Amino acid sequence: MTDQSIPPPRPRADGLAFLREAVRDLRTTGAVAPSSRALARALTAPVRVRAPHPIDVLEAGAGTGAVTRVLLPQLPRGSRLDVVEANPRFAARLRDLVPAQAATRVTVHQAYVEELATDRRYDVIVSGLPLTNFTPAQVDRIMARYLELLHPGGTLTWFAYLGTRRARALFATRAELHRHAMVERTVAAHLRAGATGSRTVLANLPPARVWQLHLPGLPEHPSGATS
Repeated sequence: MTDQSIPPPRPRADGLAFLREAVRDLRTTGAVAPSSRALARALTAPVRVRAPHPIDVLEAGAGTGAVTRVLLPQLPRGSRLDVVEANPRFAARLRDLVPAQAATRVTVHQAYVEELATDRRYDVIVSGLPLTNFTPAQVDRIMARYLELLHPGGTLTWFAYLGTRRARALFATRAELHRHAMVERTVAAHLRAGATGSRTVLANLPPARVWQLHLPGLPEHPSGATS
């Protein structure tokens, strides 16, 4: 495990920042509160499985860093982390979050993940993007990019809030309900790429289901080391 000094959690400040951005654009922010520690632990479980070997990790849609804070101390020594966040205000907060001694191996990218310019492939991808808020075409591009960026044998992990379809059915238009259903169908189509599993996290606002997609094949670096 790393010995970096992680800044203490700032739940109140993060919550207020998250709420401000949700008011600006709920569709891309995706929620009105940051992920809970329980949800962050579930999302980062594949990182703990691979310890103590160094790995390459991508976190997409990091927001105010609620998951990043949980992820950083779990990274085995020698690992590399790319954090991707499209919101410029969130990206600035994330750069302040990264400890100075980790700067050579942790990089914050202000970008959309489907447009991320990198030749790197990742052992674990942690997604905090609100997929059900996007169009089916956007979700298709995002999921395709995730699968392109994963090493053989790698793991993609993401979450979806429970009860969103039922909630939308009460207030949404027919077009919005159709969009939501098509997004779920698009995600399901990509799940055929590998083995999947899920678990429910009740200790979150709102409760969520965490999904894992494991690509087939042996890891590109069987020993766990990365190039």
